Amino acid sequence: MSLKDEIAKALGAHGQWKARLSTAIDSGKVEAKVEDVRKDNLCPFGQWLYGTTITAADKGSPHYETVRKLHANFHETAAEVLSLVAAGKAAEAKSLMGIAGKYSKASAELSSAMTKWQAGAF
Repeated sequence: MSLKDEIAKALGAHGQWKARLSTAIDSGKVEAKVEDVRKDNLCPFGQWLYGTTITAADKGSPHYETVRKLHANFHETAAEVLSLVAAGKAAEAKSLMGIAGKYSKASAELSSAMTKWQAGAF
């Protein structure tokens, strides 16, 4: 799969995280292990990002490093939301998910960086 296609796939998958986290907040149930969500190399995009199919030139690009860091931050923030849900702190978790919340910011920054990387991948 091409760099452009992998990024498009990741954009869709990371968009689904908001729905999963919102469901966890509403139900009070955490379906994933928080420590696994925190790891940025377990999801399909993370496996690809750290894998061997990306060329050395692409891994040497500033886009790669930016996306790698933002992807790690995204997972850290998603894990924080789930930790709050697990602790019964739904209001705090919702606050992170709000329009000005930490999760929303992390998600938007990652999506923007992936889109820029994708645009340069012709």
